[in-house]
Amino acid sequence: MRKLILFLLFSALSIPMAYAQHYDIVLQGGRVMDPETGLDAVRNVGINAGKIARISRMKLTGRQIIYAGGLVVAPGFIDLHQHAQDLATQRVKALDGVTSALEMEIGAPDVAQFLRAKEGRSLINYGTSASQVAARALAFGTPLPAGAILPKIGPATNEAATPEQLQRIRKRLNHELDAGGLAIGMGLGYTPGATRLEVLDDFRLAAQRKVPVYTHVRSSGQTEPGSAIESVNEVIGAAAITGASLHIVHINSTCAADAVECLSMVEGARARGLDVTTEAYPYIAGMTTINSAIFSPGWQKRMNIGYGDLMIPETGERLNKERFDALHASSATQFVVIFSSKQEVLDQVIPNPLVMIASDGLVGHPRNAGTYSRVLAQYVREKKTITLMDALRKMSLMPAEMLERSTPAARQKGRLQEGADADIVVFDPATIHDRATFQKPMEPSVGVRYLLVGGTLLVDQGRIVPNVFPGQALMGPTHQPGTQD
Repeated sequence: MRKLILFLLFSALSIPMAYAQHYDIVLQGGRVMDPETGLDAVRNVGINAGKIARISRMKLTGRQIIYAGGLVVAPGFIDLHQHAQDLATQRVKALDGVTSALEMEIGAPDVAQFLRAKEGRSLINYGTSASQVAARALAFGTPLPAGAILPKIGPATNEAATPEQLQRIRKRLNHELDAGGLAIGMGLGYTPGATRLEVLDDFRLAAQRKVPVYTHVRSSGQTEPGSAIESVNEVIGAAAITGASLHIVHINSTCAADAVECLSMVEGARARGLDVTTEAYPYIAGMTTINSAIFSPGWQKRMNIGYGDLMIPETGERLNKERFDALHASSATQFVVIFSSKQEVLDQVIPNPLVMIASDGLVGHPRNAGTYSRVLAQYVREKKTITLMDALRKMSLMPAEMLERSTPAARQKGRLQEGADADIVVFDPATIHDRATFQKPMEPSVGVRYLLVGGTLLVDQGRIVPNVFPGQALMGPTHQPGTQD
């Protein structure tokens, strides 16, 4: 009997000790929130070998203890629409709570080169789609210059592709998907010469390869033909015909005044079994290159704006006709901020349960640095039109679920659960807010206290940890770890 009592006593003591001995990092006493299971409670989180190993009410010990009392512990935010990929941008993304930022709208012109350049040199996780825009430029014999993702106005933007060119586009997209592309990125607004048949051809390829299409739709505004509603109708139709998954980027800026109606189209398509998703960012202005086909003749009527609604981000200069004409005709790439949306429309779009958050991040626009903190500060804390859990769902789980259409690795992201990747943001819900403005677009957000990427501490007490590069690639289904080239 005495031996039995001793055995039971030893067993009772050894259970908490077993959990207490083996953690690399412990997040202690934070408000742990998981948008998939609905967990919202004070817990301790033990992290081992890049994974969430334990979530427990019990005290855990480890090599490093981070006290998270009064802070939210949540899945790191996943930005599906991030153009700027430089280290300075990755720093402000991390301070905005982002653990993965992917170039999915347009895609990198050369997937293999993109992945090689970032391997071992990235603060946060990364990935890209295969660029239909770049494939089209290549097929027309005018490959994009180094560093560019968009073509200037010319045959590759404005002319219909021949059958031979369509074949070359398809061949290039297959090559890029084989190299690790996560989807087909299609910028129809930048290639108005693409016929409806070309669009269907690319959607058919996506369906065949079992990857989604991310698209900037053909046009915006309310004028027919060429309205936002017509443009959304085109890509939903292509998804219905081909069976491809469709993600419509920045529905807030593309659809502008008709954004709510465009969302009803997405809702209707989903209700009838189509796999259609969308995103938005919390700013009334967009940004793109003034040399692009977006500014082909008739742009004022299409977008319902004038020259004064365009601004040079570096100087704050508002344009007039003479200045616009000079920049539009120049061979030098020039970005412009476009004030085309209304706050009252945006305030209906962001809380919509179908809308996930994505930044469309570019240097020169505050969305590059402040998107996620802005949603938490404005829509959760100030306007109270989104609950904190719903905001986390829009910024982590929903993007992860979208990525699952491209890679099984995404099933371990966007969740705060045992076994998930330790991509974690720890922030103060009472103080988190954006500081980036159109005058100072790279001002980092405040309120993110800690950020872990793959279990590596990247933000410690609100500061970037130097000389660590934990970011890993997310790659498409034909290029997973363990597969052969």
